[in-house]
Amino acid sequence: MAGRQQAELDWRDGAIPVSTRFDDPYFSLAGGLEETRHVFLSGNDLPARAIAGFRVAELGFGTGLNLLALHLAAPGVALHYTTFEGFPMSAAEMARAHQAFPAAAAVSAPLLAAWETGARAFAFHAIAVTVIEGDVRETLPAWEGAADAWFLDGFSPAKNPEMWGPDLMAEVGHHTAPGGSFATYTAAGHVRAALAAAGFAVERRPGFGTKRHMTVGRK
Repeated sequence: MAGRQQAELDWRDGAIPVSTRFDDPYFSLAGGLEETRHVFLSGNDLPARAIAGFRVAELGFGTGLNLLALHLAAPGVALHYTTFEGFPMSAAEMARAHQAFPAAAAVSAPLLAAWETGARAFAFHAIAVTVIEGDVRETLPAWEGAADAWFLDGFSPAKNPEMWGPDLMAEVGHHTAPGGSFATYTAAGHVRAALAAAGFAVERRPGFGTKRHMTVGRK
């Protein structure tokens, strides 16, 4: 088996991690935590739907910011969070990224502590987290679970097309419970078409910051 690949980072303004592999920042330059709330939480009607046992899945764990935002929105709710990541950061890199968001940094210690030990299944406050590392085109088809809500947060389709192909979007649909949802910051036409083909009723909504549109859907 090939050795685990790590994130390759540059830091914009000393605070914003940018993937040098994909030439794309990990979160919005206009405010990553607010973007997460606008796109992934509101786009999936969270926290309103966040009841005990609710299952969230994510493509692209990155800094863990979406997980932190979910906890902040639904503190104490026993959720399940499964996330797929091909190029994991180190705990120190995550901690550095979190410093841009005091509210997130204030609750991130359990994530950083678990990550530092190499754990990829751990409790983060009330959330049961499973991080599945590797090429998502292999790991998602092998996953036996399903999600009630998806955070589709890979790097830009223009920079990382493998993360948004029709076969992978079909797997997202296959691993979504009836009535389940997805949200993503991208409004690329080929991504919307692939998700529609995967069984979702797809809707375009106003995006965050300078992005005109984003995409949501229900199965």
